[in-house]
Amino acid sequence: MQSSHDSSTKDGEDKDVEADEEPETEPVRFGWVTGVMIRCMLNIWGVILYLRLPWITAQAGIGLTWLIIIMSSIVTSITGLSISAISTNGKVKAGGTYFLISRSLGPELGGSIGLLFSFANAVAVAMHVVGFSETVKDLLVETDSIMSDPVNDIRIVGVITVTGLMGIALAGMEWEAKAQVVFFFVIMVSFVNYFVGTLIPASPERMAKGYFSYRGDIFLENIGPEWRGETGSFFGMFSIFFPSATGILAGANISGDLKDPAVAIPQGTLMAIFLTTLTYLAIAATIGSCVIRDATGSINDTLGAGNFTGGECAGLGCNYGWNFTECTLAGTCEYGLANDYQTMSMVSAFSPLITAGIFAATLSSALACLVSAPKVFQCLCQDNLYPLIGFFAKGYGKNQEPLRAYALTFILAVAFILIAELNTIAPIISNFFLCSYALINFSCFHATITKSPGWRPSFRYFSKWTALFGAIISVVIMFLLNWWSALIVVGIIFVSLAYVTYKKPEVNWGSSVQAGSYQMALSHAMSLSDVEDHVKNFRPQCLVLSGPPNFRPALVDFVAAFTKTVSLMICGNVAEVRVYLQAGEQLRWLNARKIRSFYNFITTGNLRAGATSLMQVSGLGRLKPNTVVLGYKHNWQTDSPQNMENYVGIIHDCFDLSVGVCVLRMRDGLDVSRTVKAQGEYTYFQGNQKKKNIDIYWLFDDGGLTLLIPYLLTRRKRWSRCRVRVFLSSQIANAEEHREEIQSLLNKFRLGFNEVVVLPEIMWRPEETSRKEFEDLIAPYRLNEGQKGVDTVEEMKMEAPWKVTDEDLRIYKKKSEQHMRLHEILQDHSRNAALIVM
Repeated sequence: MQSSHDSSTKDGEDKDVEADEEPETEPVRFGWVTGVMIRCMLNIWGVILYLRLPWITAQAGIGLTWLIIIMSSIVTSITGLSISAISTNGKVKAGGTYFLISRSLGPELGGSIGLLFSFANAVAVAMHVVGFSETVKDLLVETDSIMSDPVNDIRIVGVITVTGLMGIALAGMEWEAKAQVVFFFVIMVSFVNYFVGTLIPASPERMAKGYFSYRGDIFLENIGPEWRGETGSFFGMFSIFFPSATGILAGANISGDLKDPAVAIPQGTLMAIFLTTLTYLAIAATIGSCVIRDATGSINDTLGAGNFTGGECAGLGCNYGWNFTECTLAGTCEYGLANDYQTMSMVSAFSPLITAGIFAATLSSALACLVSAPKVFQCLCQDNLYPLIGFFAKGYGKNQEPLRAYALTFILAVAFILIAELNTIAPIISNFFLCSYALINFSCFHATITKSPGWRPSFRYFSKWTALFGAIISVVIMFLLNWWSALIVVGIIFVSLAYVTYKKPEVNWGSSVQAGSYQMALSHAMSLSDVEDHVKNFRPQCLVLSGPPNFRPALVDFVAAFTKTVSLMICGNVAEVRVYLQAGEQLRWLNARKIRSFYNFITTGNLRAGATSLMQVSGLGRLKPNTVVLGYKHNWQTDSPQNMENYVGIIHDCFDLSVGVCVLRMRDGLDVSRTVKAQGEYTYFQGNQKKKNIDIYWLFDDGGLTLLIPYLLTRRKRWSRCRVRVFLSSQIANAEEHREEIQSLLNKFRLGFNEVVVLPEIMWRPEETSRKEFEDLIAPYRLNEGQKGVDTVEEMKMEAPWKVTDEDLRIYKKKSEQHMRLHEILQDHSRNAALIVM
């Protein structure tokens, strides 16, 4: 066995770092509270909490708002459990969500989510900054200090704000963390200020804006929904609210800056989800019990005022002596839960503190996203999965800050800030985050279901079924929120997935996809063991006696041409010395030529014994060779008799083991080991054969390989235009009858071979020139017993048993003449054929 210390893999997550002559200062690292919990809570307590939660409560009612919050929390809680499991299964490095998914599911899906998540965080920066800018715009309107018009004011303030946040982010993680603590303190003060405000008795000014303190009838009135406007639906509200729950990955996204990510991410993330969910539920319930949906804001609109002309008073305000009938019926009220985004400020004890809370929440969330997006994108770029993005991989300073990625994030954020409409931006990023959650949950489920021994998370409070449920519900919600946006997200994933799958980056992260592939392969191989062989399912599963495959590229290319995506191919090498180190090189050579083949070798000093062993031990279950392919022995006239005996013996051993034999002969031989071993070696079988002939000499009932191999070749694009001709031997008397019989048989085989040629002349005697050529060919191998005595002849046979005797020539005379005549036929009919099969 090989120890883990000795083994090494090419791992995309390991980066070579050059040591400086002077030791660098240690980078800043954070614990679970400041690094994860506070960061996640700040990102969850974003713009939606202050500016949209009261409005959502007015639309959906307290009951459905709670359902929206709880649904969001269920999705985020399940995802939080999955994140906790993945982050405690080994070392977590920089890259956050991208790192977790890519190292779990592999580069294909990991790369897709890295692109999506980086983009989603960049857009989230714009969402939070626009929320901040809306509040500033409202303050400008109140003080009559509008710079241009409301929409352009949001754009101007937004661009200035994101520029300031960029300055804080570029100052380094230490300054960014200090700013987050300050924001957290301000938000906590604003919460206390709000809850105190709900207990203060209502003044006439606040009543005019719809606030009446805690009232049972207000609670009952607001517990049900009252949909208004284009987005007035359950999933319309859900799509606007859900981005507020997406901050759970804020801590994981800076995994490279945490002291102990495996501890900090689970503790901080789950605690943040719990505390923020309580906050959302409490604010929705309290504000829905204190404020009615519609109010004018005018203290003159009381029932006793002169403007009330009698008739029916509409709205809940009538119970408390206020008449908001006109604006309620006309839908023109400016205050109340359904109309005023600044309702929390109005309810609070001191409204400037709520404004400060809005500033802190929006800016902290924007800052967290502004930091997350570049760090995730930098890690993606460093893994070099996609072209043209390596420029953004460079880091600067002790924390390797991704300054170039910061610049790209800034440009994207400014582009979306110019939209200047919060309700338009929020749904855009919902599907991006939901897709991330779906893949995180699926990663956890897949890693568990594949039962990989390497899946050993120290966090145990998760279930593969809850993870699967989280993945499914995330996908379902994606399409319920916005089906066309969901299709775009899925399309982006499939395109990037297809690209990475095609490029096959040289990374090995031990992903669950690899574990799943192993499990499926093992399961299917075992299930095949119970399947009986059938002629319709026969495939030529080839053991290619190639030696090192790059020594005989033509032989390898030929077999690959008819086995690729069809059947098994194993390149076998009988080596005299150990070749363990060369195995990887040979596999890389095969992969570079896009040949789908296994490589197997055996170390022995005897070629025949090694080949026989390969035939017996190669393969697995039903996936074992049934055909041996070897090259024609081009040097048979100069090689030693022992080697010739071994070569012929291998063919006989194949027959003894019930294995088919295919011998490939090329005009210039097959072995190029002494000329070139480059993987770019071009062979005959890599070329387009155009409209050449494939000639089949079907002279014996050989089991069908003679017909099957040409058929499989013609299914390949390079051979598809070739004309296949089938040559037969027959007597002249019944030649036409025999041709029709074979043509009918070929039609039943559905091979598409339509040209059958009967050659009665095969039965003729060979010409004298062929006889002379044959005699000259075997002359050096004649025993030449002549008039020698019997004892002398026997002794000569013992010394050279492979030599041809006069008796051998007599016994095999007819067969020899048949082959001489066949040689003449080949010269006449197939001299220019692309391939002759016989």
